[in-house]
Amino acid sequence: MQADTTATTLSDIGASPGEAWSAIDRLLSQAVAAIPRLLVATILFALFWAVAVGVRAAVRRATSSRQHKNVGIVLGRLAYAGILIFGVFAAAAAVIPTFTFGTLVSALGIGGVAIGFAFKDIFQNLLAGILLLLSEPFRVGDEITSGEFTGTVEAIETRATYIRTYDGRRVIVPNSNIYTDPVTVISAYDMLRSQYDVGIGYGDDIDAAKRILLDVARSVDGVLDDPAPDVVVWDLAGSSLNLRLRWWTKPKRSDVVTHRDQILQRAKEQLVAAGIDLPFPTQQILWHDQTEATDGDRARQREGWPARPDGNPGPRTAPGPPPTP
Repeated sequence: MQADTTATTLSDIGASPGEAWSAIDRLLSQAVAAIPRLLVATILFALFWAVAVGVRAAVRRATSSRQHKNVGIVLGRLAYAGILIFGVFAAAAAVIPTFTFGTLVSALGIGGVAIGFAFKDIFQNLLAGILLLLSEPFRVGDEITSGEFTGTVEAIETRATYIRTYDGRRVIVPNSNIYTDPVTVISAYDMLRSQYDVGIGYGDDIDAAKRILLDVARSVDGVLDDPAPDVVVWDLAGSSLNLRLRWWTKPKRSDVVTHRDQILQRAKEQLVAAGIDLPFPTQQILWHDQTEATDGDRARQREGWPARPDGNPGPRTAPGPPPTP
């Protein structure tokens, strides 16, 4: 009974054991026949890959000077990608003889819009990276500020720029952000100006304080003589008269911090030794009773003056001469 059921099932699907084995044999034969084509495709792709690596290295060596280094990087990467694409086409044609470039274009045309939307950010970052490498607004080793991140540029890739922050973190910023948003290149020039406001008392000698601050700035090794340090009166603040000390150094971050530390420490010591006051902000609080019971009664209010003993609602005035008898 079981044998009859099996025969019926094979009959229903229109296949016999012999036909099934024939189909499997044909598949195996096709797979074995495809092995040489697969080997040829693998060898072709390996050759194209080797040529791509060699061309990229040759382009970079030919443009190894600092003036053309980024151009070499861009051209090398484009040549590498182009040769690999041709290698993929050659390998596909070796495996599938009917495959042509027109077939690929037709296939891409069908889903081109969807692919464009899916890889929009990738293409945008790629184009921005190429433009950054060609225009060279900054180079590897420069110190920049991009958005909220400040540090040293470690690498400029076609997709993103790598920044090492001063506290030892690596930040990967998409090139599209760097290309479209403002970027501060701290080390673009050979020198960088720093400044600090020093408050002195209103009764202190301004010229003497200026001389002390200038002497301090000039005494620190690494502060440039040209442009020379200078001091200007910058603000008449509520508790102090502020002098702005400005000096120039090399733009390297470590030098800027070290020089600032030395200047501020020596400035404080020298000003105090010379008797120059360094006042800190002070605040005076006047209590003003403005309740409903006392509102409008000047004799009970406290608006910066005490109430007069005689209950006069007006403020106290300076005593005048005694009345003439």
